[in-house]
Amino acid sequence: MRQGKYPFIAGFLFAPVVLYLVFVIWPYVQTFGYSLTDWSGQSQTFEFVGLDNYRALLDDAVFLRALRTNAQFLVFVPLLTIVIALFFAFMTNVGGRSRAGGVQGVRGARFYRVVFFFPQVLSIAILAILFQAVYRSDEAGLLNGVLIRLGLSDPSAPVEWLNDPDLVRWCLIFVLVWSGVGFYMVLFSAAMQSIPRDVFEAALLDGAGRLQTFTRVTLPLLWDTVQTAWVFLAILAMDAFVLVATLTPGQYGGGPDHNSEVLATYLMRNFNIYGNAGYACAIGVVMLVFTLLVSVITLRAGRRERIEY
Repeated sequence: MRQGKYPFIAGFLFAPVVLYLVFVIWPYVQTFGYSLTDWSGQSQTFEFVGLDNYRALLDDAVFLRALRTNAQFLVFVPLLTIVIALFFAFMTNVGGRSRAGGVQGVRGARFYRVVFFFPQVLSIAILAILFQAVYRSDEAGLLNGVLIRLGLSDPSAPVEWLNDPDLVRWCLIFVLVWSGVGFYMVLFSAAMQSIPRDVFEAALLDGAGRLQTFTRVTLPLLWDTVQTAWVFLAILAMDAFVLVATLTPGQYGGGPDHNSEVLATYLMRNFNIYGNAGYACAIGVVMLVFTLLVSVITLRAGRRERIEY
């Protein structure tokens, strides 16, 4: 029985590994190969140009602007989402105190979990339509309507939320954070519920306040979950194609004047509009490399001893 174990396991793994190599790894290899050519995306013939596409990226002002936008997303989307989600998860699990002196969430914690998770069930298309109404650049827009009625904005010159170069990226960051907080709050809540209540009660009996309980007890015990969440949010920040393409001005979005351009929208524009498929593949390879680097750095930098309880 023991001798037949490894052939049995290999037989089950063979098909999934082959499918993974064919449908995941091979497209990456092809993309890298096309990035070394001047392929237009439609022609059956193309020439090898070596690293010319990558050299051109270093002198491409739009590419560098898109890279800066993705870098801004990489910093603020994971940071804000995790901080807010941790706060809500902590309050709904440990933020209240029972009459017996134990630890529990604030009153109505179950209701809050449902409300905060609600944006997660909305598709990205619905989110785009919803926030197009929120960010409308007239009095009918939710934000402008509120500001005008409060006397904080001039009705004849409402705020151009998605047409202002200084505001458009922050508007997109807000949507990404708003849509992701609920999911990660539930994720952190599930991790907190696995921590014995005795741990929190012991900290409170020792005189620890809520802030100390969070920083000295809760966060260290949730560190692996936080680290995983940061990686997933970093991958989201490196993409953001659908949201930028649907919310911001311009074909495939990226406006105004490429101030909300991200690597994914610039890739699609080069591939489908400009006919520079080889150049677009080079952008795709850069996206892959940056995503892998961010993931590896996050996992390595956040490595610490596992805390058992």
